[in-house]
Amino acid sequence: MNLRQSLDRLPSGNLTQRVFGEPFELPDGAVVIPVVRIAGVRGDVPKPVGVFVIHDGKTSWEPAVDANRIALMGTVVGLAAAVISTLAVLRRPPWPDLSVEGLAELAKREKG
Repeated sequence: MNLRQSLDRLPSGNLTQRVFGEPFELPDGAVVIPVVRIAGVRGDVPKPVGVFVIHDGKTSWEPAVDANRIALMGTVVGLAAAVISTLAVLRRPPWPDLSVEGLAELAKREKG
């Protein structure tokens, strides 16, 4: 079974046409099939997912990497770590208790 017969066996319809793009052939003989995910409230925002690459009879999947999403996740994790550490320091500071009651108790411990 060749590539064209395989592509003809894919189900046709609105969903398939909206998810898989038109295959195209590269100069080295590889066939690339783009894949997108439809997002948005009305289903009108295509998000790239990756591509299927067919070369020398072998198929491989190459995912699309969204650098903006990775940077956003790093920022969110850093912000969460800063908030959690700030709350921990405010709840129980790492320095000794310097209130009057704390100093009185410290003096009692040193005498006793």
